[in-house]
Amino acid sequence: MPDAGGTADDPTRREGAKRYEGAELAVSYEVGLCLHAAECVRGLPAVFDVERRPWITPDGAPAAEVAEVIERCPSGALQYHGPGRAERARVPTRLAPHEDGVLHARGDLVLGTPEGARRETRVMLCACGHTAHSPFCDHSGSRCKAHD
Repeated sequence: MPDAGGTADDPTRREGAKRYEGAELAVSYEVGLCLHAAECVRGLPAVFDVERRPWITPDGAPAAEVAEVIERCPSGALQYHGPGRAERARVPTRLAPHEDGVLHARGDLVLGTPEGARRETRVMLCACGHTAHSPFCDHSGSRCKAHD
């Protein structure tokens, strides 16, 4: 199934995502999905440094470490792709409501979006129905604790 704006085999080429090339790994960042959990900057500050431009340097650590930290990103805003490297969906799929009003999902997911179907492995979905970026949470809803 094709993704909206990308290819099924390379999630770093999605429309709207900024791509950062490394020798072994390409990393992309889709700002509209990021809810700033900061797993990346805490996990590998040599690769993810918001004070530096470019802020992502995929060659700042071994590719396996970069991939592992990216897979911690709960929103799916960060993706990676490289020869022989692809994120595998967790089985079984898991959904978990969080205290901040966000529904976290991990697994082999196909989401309906205004742009069409989109395959994901990690997302943070709007649980209050008031997002401006449906179905993704953007903390704009009045019920979101991050909105307060």
